[in-house]
Amino acid sequence: MAVRLPRPHRFDVYVAAGGLLGGVLLWAIGLGVRPADDPIVLFDGRWPLLLPLAVTAGCELLRRAAPRTAVLIGTAALVLDTMTQGSLITLLMYTDLGYAVVLYGSPATARRVPWIAGLLTVAATVVPFAVWRVPEALLVGVAVGVVTFAPASTGLIVRNHREAADAARLRAEQTALLAEMDRVQAVSAERARMARELHDMVANHLSAIAIHSTAALSLDDPATTRQALGVIRENSVEGLSEMRRLIGILRDTGGDTEPSAAPTLDGLGALVDGAHANGLDVTLDAAHGTDLPAPVELAAYRIVQESLTNALKHAAKGPVRVSLTRADGALHVRVTSPYGDPGAPRAPGSGAGLVGMRERAALLGGTFDAGPDGALWTVRAALPLDQGASS
Repeated sequence: MAVRLPRPHRFDVYVAAGGLLGGVLLWAIGLGVRPADDPIVLFDGRWPLLLPLAVTAGCELLRRAAPRTAVLIGTAALVLDTMTQGSLITLLMYTDLGYAVVLYGSPATARRVPWIAGLLTVAATVVPFAVWRVPEALLVGVAVGVVTFAPASTGLIVRNHREAADAARLRAEQTALLAEMDRVQAVSAERARMARELHDMVANHLSAIAIHSTAALSLDDPATTRQALGVIRENSVEGLSEMRRLIGILRDTGGDTEPSAAPTLDGLGALVDGAHANGLDVTLDAAHGTDLPAPVELAAYRIVQESLTNALKHAAKGPVRVSLTRADGALHVRVTSPYGDPGAPRAPGSGAGLVGMRERAALLGGTFDAGPDGALWTVRAALPLDQGASS
């Protein structure tokens, strides 16, 4: 099976071509590293040095695509070059191969090559000095260090800088991604909160309007019709006022208009009076005490408000009882209404009210339950006071 060599990088082609042309130019003018009478020159003449030059230039084509193969073949070519008069360009290209194998090689290769080059440099320094016992022998180690250890160390430094830059860029991308996820979650949570507020503020008035308009249309009694139209007008005005307050909060123009304060349990009396005006027989038993956390008060108020709205839309005739008690570190809300055939036109429900009440309780770490209990429909909620204080 034929082995397909990787395609060289364009820059590597330029390096190989420039090295080969430069080496040929030096060869043409007769400039070599060693004189022809040097004892280590085994291949006399000028022609033999072209072979290691050509092989090293070919290795430059693989400096990025296959750096370990390139440096191994280049090492053999350098050994062959030392047996000739030698070429400076061959040495320079070999140093580039040592640099590239650390920069572009595998992590294991990048760790090992500098150690190997360092050991070779130490050996090339100690062994000749131990044999010849002359200071000039130390120059052999210096030459080996310049050719092997210096390029490998430079490649390792550049590689570490590139990896650090890549890691920083990755952290920045991850941070941006997390920030975007937080933004999306914050927007979703704010939309859910706005949906709950809008539903709780307006649903009561719209339900009363729907019920009384149905009664006015179905009964041929001028007095009843006039009374129903009065209730419809009152709920329309109040609903429109609350809608305007909500729109003002959303606009947040920063002018003199301040957003309306969140409702508290002190407003339960007015809420019950409104339910009486809409035809409900409501009894309020509030024993919740004082100094409740604001989130707990808001959640309890909205749960009672939505429960009365549901009673107006779905409950049969009979008393509706609202009870608030404080026990076991929580505010307990309980609303009961007659369960069964209302016997009169009622507004349809979407189920969003139960979902909103359950979400309000869950946000405070509390519990919520709603369902038939014999002849009654019972809404129960337990709102922890400590969770409300930390919200």
